[in-house]
Amino acid sequence: MPVYQETSHPFGTIELWPMDLQKDIPVIYKWVTQPYATYWGMTDKSLTAVALEYSNIFNSDHSMALMGKVGGITSFLCEVYDPAYDLIGSHYQVLKGDVGMHLLIGPAEKQIHGFTWAIFSAVMDFLFQNPAHQRVIVEPDTRNEKIHRLNRRAGFVYEKEVQLPHKTAALATCTREHYQLSKKKN
Repeated sequence: MPVYQETSHPFGTIELWPMDLQKDIPVIYKWVTQPYATYWGMTDKSLTAVALEYSNIFNSDHSMALMGKVGGITSFLCEVYDPAYDLIGSHYQVLKGDVGMHLLIGPAEKQIHGFTWAIFSAVMDFLFQNPAHQRVIVEPDTRNEKIHRLNRRAGFVYEKEVQLPHKTAALATCTREHYQLSKKKN
């Protein structure tokens, strides 16, 4: 059963499903080890290492991995986490209602204009459908220009750069109000 479903999208139904470790790890491994996923930080990881990483997320009380489908085809991965229990939480003042998000789009068979934005906005809609979520937190690699463009389009405000063990991150936040204003513009 999906945890989120948007049935009226022009690209087809967009759904978020809880990760199934056995079924989804081979797909995730294929995606995160591709050169386009360099900012995901797993291009040189073994299948066992990727499986361990997602097993930890799967078994955590403070994070979850969701597989996204568009028109019934598995197309993206979304990680949702509580920043208070994440390394990033030690680099800013975590507020009640903060929720962290990571998003990875699977490799496209063909480029479809607006596809990535459709997925990004569906994930944001999913996060903000929970009334407890007041602000989405992201911390992408400072070099990842593609995600910075999407973040800004969605209303994220860049706060500061943070040095993490595996990257220099651009800490950005998006309130429910900023996201709603951005939706009116898009």
